[in-house]
Formats: sequence, C-alpha cells, structure tokens
Amino acid sequence: MNKIVECVPNFSEGRRKEVVDAIVDAITAGGNVRLIDREMDADHNRSVVTFVGEPEECVNAAFAGVKRAAELIDLNKHTGEHPRIGATDVVPFIPVKNISMEECVELANRLGKKIADELSIPVYLYEEAATKPSRKNLANIRKGQFEGLKKAIEEDPERKPDFGYAKIHPTAGATVVGARYYLIAFNVNLRTDDLSIAKKIAKSIRFKNGGFRFIKAMGFAIKERGIVQVSMNMTNYQKTSLFHAFEFIKREAERYGVLIAGSELVGLTPMEAIIDVADYYLRFENPIKEQILENKIWEDEGILPKGYLSSLSSDSPAPGGGSVAALDAAQAAALAEMVARLTVGKKKYAEFENEMKDIIKKSSELRQLFTDRIRKDIDAFNEVMKAYKMPKETDEEKAIRKEAIKEATIKAIDSPMEIIENSIPVFEILYKLAIHGNTNAISDVGVASLNMQTAFKSAAYNVYINFIPSLSEDYIEEKKEKIISVKTKIEEYAEKIEKKVSEKIGI
Repeated sequence: MNKIVECVPNFSEGRRKEVVDAIVDAITAGGNVRLIDREMDADHNRSVVTFVGEPEECVNAAFAGVKRAAELIDLNKHTGEHPRIGATDVVPFIPVKNISMEECVELANRLGKKIADELSIPVYLYEEAATKPSRKNLANIRKGQFEGLKKAIEEDPERKPDFGYAKIHPTAGATVVGARYYLIAFNVNLRTDDLSIAKKIAKSIRFKNGGFRFIKAMGFAIKERGIVQVSMNMTNYQKTSLFHAFEFIKREAERYGVLIAGSELVGLTPMEAIIDVADYYLRFENPIKEQILENKIWEDEGILPKGYLSSLSSDSPAPGGGSVAALDAAQAAALAEMVARLTVGKKKYAEFENEMKDIIKKSSELRQLFTDRIRKDIDAFNEVMKAYKMPKETDEEKAIRKEAIKEATIKAIDSPMEIIENSIPVFEILYKLAIHGNTNAISDVGVASLNMQTAFKSAAYNVYINFIPSLSEDYIEEKKEKIISVKTKIEEYAEKIEKKVSEKIGI
C-alpha cells in the first residue's frame, strides 16, 4: 500500500454476534482492506470495526458494511447506552500514510453521496468534512437521537442532511460520515453504582462544559458489573493525553469517596499515546521512544524492504513481474527527480532552474503513480485468481465465472498499460536532463533510461500474457497498437539519451 487510510465505522449492534459477523464479512468482501480490529459492547449495544487500505478500497468496503447494516439492524427495536441516529451511526476516515486530510474529506463526500443515492439513507458530514460549524461536533448532529431526528429532519431546516432527502430511513435512520485525526476511545470505570457521580465527572472534564479542549465525555452505567463509567473520546491525544484525563478523573472521584476500578480502550490506539503514559508515570530521563524494541523492528528494512523481496522470492505468484515492472518505472522517475534536485541551485545551471523545478514536480508525480502500481498489480492478479476459483457447476455459474474472469483480466491489463502509457513522459524528462542536467549525475540519467526501458518491456510482457480468448479482437488489437506506438517513440528517446550520456561520460 502506498496511500493508507484508516476507516472506523460504528454500528448500532453490540449484542448479536451473528449480525456483527455478517457486517464484517460484507466489509472484507466489499473492498481489498485489512481488518485490524472489531469491538462489541453489549451495554452500549454498539460495535466498532477498524480496517485499513487504499482510499478507493476503503470507500468500497465501508459502503458494503453500511448496506449490510441497513439490512440487518432496525433502530426501532434498538436500545443501548450510547447515543445513535443510524444503524451505521458514524463512518470516519483517518489519514495514515501518504494521504492528506483534504483527500479524506473528499472520500467522506463520495461515500456520503453513494449512501444517500443508493440506500436512501440521509447523510450528515462531520469533523473536518463538516459543511457548517455546528456539524463539526458529532454530538450536535446526534441531538435527539434516532427517535428525535424522525421529526426534526423534516421540520427543522438546520437538520437537513448534506446528502439525501430530509426524511429518515424507516429502520436504518441516518448516517454521519466524516474525516478526522486519530481518536482514542478511552473509558475510566468507577467503583460505584451511583450514575450521577460519573455524569458529574464527565461534565467537568469535557470541553463544552469548560474542561479539557480535546475531550468529549459522558457518564454511563455498566449494570452487569454494578459500576459506572466515564466514557471519553480523546480527539487529540498529543494535546490532551490519556494520563491527564486519568489523573483528573481519579482526583474528582476521590472527592466523592470513590476509587478507580480500571480503565479500558475501545478499538485501537497509536503506540505513542501509550508510551506517553509510561513516560509520565515512570519519569524516564532518556528518550524512551528511541528505545522501543518494536519501533526498531518496524523501521524500514533498508532501501528496499526485505518483506517485499521475500514475497517476491516465494512460491506465491504475486508479487511478480508486473509489480517489478512498476518498481523499475518508479526507480526511473525517482532517479530523474534526484538529478533535477542536484541541478537546482547550481550557478552553472541557473538558466535551467525553472525547467528543473518543473521536472522535479512531474517526476515526483510519476514516481507516485508507478509506486501505486506496485500494489495495484498484486491486487489485480489476486482478483483474477479469485475469479478462476468461482463455482462452475451450472451453466449460470459458468457464465458468471466467465464474465468475472474477463472483468478481472481487463483490470490486470490496465495496471501494466498505465506503465506503458506513462513511459513517454519519463523519457521526455530524461532527455531534457541528459542535455541540461548536472553533468556529475549524468550516469544516473543513463541508469534511469535503462530502468524505464526494462519497465516498458516488462509491462508489455504482462499485457500480452493476459490476452485471453474472451477478450474481443478489437480490444486486443487496440492494446497492441498502443504498445507498438509507444515502443517506437521510446526507442528514439533511449537512443538519443544513450548518445548524450556516453558523450559526457567519455565512452
């Protein structure tokens, strides 16, 4: 994965395992995502599912989960401690790696529109995706819950949804979709059954009542244990830490003669948040974050991760030649970017400054595109294998399987074709660098050209091997003509680049 998004949908069901299982199954089948956590809470009657993946896959998986939840959960029959307005109550997108918050906001908008259009469930946008200040806070949107929203959504203009009609879905309610930073669900349990104490402490700690800036809190009764709970959403653990919240609740509880029974996390939390707690209580005098074993283990394994090479050398057919072709192309673009950066700022090449800056931008974009293709090729191959494993007992099954194989194969062709189609821009850049780039890095231009030539040929191999009988002759001929056309152009560029490099090196 290159761009990684975390998605944490909350569903209004925490007592029927079979329902939650069905929703989770729909999520994992709906998109190529990695399920990393699921939590069920019977008292709150709520489940929190956490998965990660590339942006498009996360949108697909989230939609599949929302759709299944709408089929299985009837809010008219739902009771629980946690506020809710929908079968799928909230779906946040969180940027993890190589993706901006703005991109996550765009994902939220796409998902929200899709839910409203295809499932007839009204959708509100919250947090960073909010369309008005009052909707940034999830609590404002949930005001009145499912029961209260039934009437308010139709009569109060302020409650009109961002997507869909101003009419609540009869069983699935409404859904809130948004984009936010990491949120930690942190609960502190008190050794008392007096709910008023938990509510008083929650009121004193939450921001809207004058408490900590990045804490939302409520008091709940945990009836089966005979205790109460201060349940918190920590919306920025770096500015309001877990230990600050815990210590405050501990002191407030002591005022009422109550002890702490324990604390709990719901869902996942960044390791940094826990390290901060350990650092606070143990008072380390050295930089503890640099001494965490797992941090050292999880650091990048050299220039090229060993995990990738291990996977490549295994008996699994993916990753294979297609992803290697993408890697070669990414290396070519990266080398071009490097040479341009080594040229910028040098007096000798001052007249080419703007040209080099433009090359840096274009090379970076191409590097990103090719890097994305490494994973895309693996995913496409796996989809083909999945299609071939479909049942083929009846004529209907055979027809469905045949069509699935055809569609998956076309996607498998699309990935290497993207490498082929973007080869010419790389050679155009390399030719400019061969003429105007820093002479001390001219050998890198030559290496980049060889890498791109290899990438092109490798990608072509992976297109041709996927030409199966079910593909139309016109489709196949179109791809062949494109490959031949690109091949002619890049051979011309490659010859000119080699000549320039050889002249400057003295070969």
